[in-house]
Amino acid sequence: MQSLPRTLGCVFGGWFALMFLVAGSALGAQPATKPFRIGWLSASADASRGVTEFQQGLRDLRYVEGQNIVIEYRHATGSVSQLAELAAELARIPVDVIVTSGESPALAAKRTSKSIPIVAIDLAWDPVKAGLVASLSKPEGNLTGLASQSDELWPKRLGLLKQIKPRTTRLAILWNPGNQGNASCVAEISAGAAALDMEVQPLEARDATSLDRAFASIAASSTDALAICWDSATLANARSIAEFALKNRLPTVSPLREYVDAGALLSYGPSLAAQRRRAAYYVDRILKGTKPAGLPVEQPTQFDLVVNAATAKRLGIALPPMIAGLADDVVQ
Repeated sequence: MQSLPRTLGCVFGGWFALMFLVAGSALGAQPATKPFRIGWLSASADASRGVTEFQQGLRDLRYVEGQNIVIEYRHATGSVSQLAELAAELARIPVDVIVTSGESPALAAKRTSKSIPIVAIDLAWDPVKAGLVASLSKPEGNLTGLASQSDELWPKRLGLLKQIKPRTTRLAILWNPGNQGNASCVAEISAGAAALDMEVQPLEARDATSLDRAFASIAASSTDALAICWDSATLANARSIAEFALKNRLPTVSPLREYVDAGALLSYGPSLAAQRRRAAYYVDRILKGTKPAGLPVEQPTQFDLVVNAATAKRLGIALPPMIAGLADDVVQ
C-alpha cells in the first residue's frame, strides 16, 4: 500500500499536468499577432524596382513579409493622375504606414490622409519647397523621410563632363515640366553651363512621345552632350535615352547611378539604394510608436561618382586617369 504523501503527490502531479495541458491548449487557440501593413506607393512600375532595397532593410530589422508584415504595392501606370485613387485605396485598407517613392506619390499620400504616417523617399526636390514638410529638422504633420535632392551638384557634374570632353559647348537638357522640382534642375544646369561657356537646350521629356520629339530635336542640332534631370519619366526611359545618346555619340551626365547602369556615361549623386534601405529604419520607428513629426528628414551625406567604362569605349572617349581614380565605381 502506498504511503499517503506519495498518493497525494500523484494526485497533485496529475492535477498540475492537466492544468498545464488546458492552459497550453487555450494559449494555442489564441490568434497570432496581427502583422503590420505597409503601403508602397510609386508613380510607375519602374520606380517600384526600388522596393527591393527597402525590403532588404526590413529583413535586416527582422521583418519578414508574409509573417510579421504585409506590403500592399500600388503604382501608377505612368500617369500621376492615378496616384490620388491609389493612395485612397491604401488608406481604406487601412495600412499602418505608407512609403512613397518620389514627390508626386508623397504629395498624393499627404493629401489623402492626415493621420496615416508617411515615409517619403526618392525625393529629387527640396521637401520643404515641395510643401511636404514644414522643415527638415521638424517635419510636423504625418510625413517624414529621406531627402535626396542634389541639384546644387550640377556645377561639379558639368565640370567632370568638361574634363572628359573639353570641347563641349552645347548641352541638351532632358527634363519633365510636370515635375516642379525639375525647374530647379534646369536652373542649376543652366547656371553651371554658363560658367563653363556652354549653351543649353532644355527639352521636354514628360513621356515617351515628348521624348521622341526631344530626340529628333537633338539629332537635328549640333549638340555635344546630354544632361538628364532626375524624374520618374526619365528614369523609366533611362535605357532608351542611353541608347539614343550612344547612337549619336553623345556623352550623358546624370545625377544617379541608375542612369549609368542603363548606359549613361557618368553620374555624381547620392545612393538611392542606401536611402531605400534606411527607409526601413524609419518605418520600424513608426511601427514602434514614434510619430513622424519626431523623425527629422535626413539629407544625403555621401555622394558617389560612377562612370560607365563600356559606354566611354563605345563613344571613343578615353577616360582621364584622374576621373577613373576618383570614381567610386566603374561599370564595365
